[in-house]
Amino acid sequence: MAAAAPAKAEAAEGEAPAAKKGGKKKLLLILLPLLLLIGVGAGLWFTGILPKLLGMGPPPEPAAEAAAEPAPPPRSPPAFVDLPEIVANLNVPGRRASFVRLRAKIEISRAEDTAVVQAAMPRLQDLFQTYLREVRPEELRGSAGTHRLREELIARANLAAAPARITDVLFVEMLVQ
Repeated sequence: MAAAAPAKAEAAEGEAPAAKKGGKKKLLLILLPLLLLIGVGAGLWFTGILPKLLGMGPPPEPAAEAAAEPAPPPRSPPAFVDLPEIVANLNVPGRRASFVRLRAKIEISRAEDTAVVQAAMPRLQDLFQTYLREVRPEELRGSAGTHRLREELIARANLAAAPARITDVLFVEMLVQ
């Protein structure tokens, strides 16, 4: 009985490599045609044959469509509104005071919105001052700091002048001491 057990173990060990070989053959039989199909599809796509077959080519006669469509109305040029000079203390720990002096222009998308922005100017100044008082001097260093400040001021300006769309805040002068 003891001799039969090792014979079964050897038979089981001998079958395992045979099963692995069969598994590799099945894997190759599946992967090779799949890779060949992907390669042919990529070749047809990059040569431009497949997009034409799928109807993804350029539309026929673009000149006729352009003549039929009316031209879009001319966009009004952007307008600029001066922001009064802002001087604000920065958030500095300790007794040493630090402040920022900022002169800027606000770019609006339509010149017709100038009156709306002028009417919202006190709110704009308040939001800008409040934000600048929470900024630390190290946050304003470098171009990344200036870019971050610009993005924050644009977001606040769009909130304050709600119907008007503020597209940019342009710094005329920014002094950090």
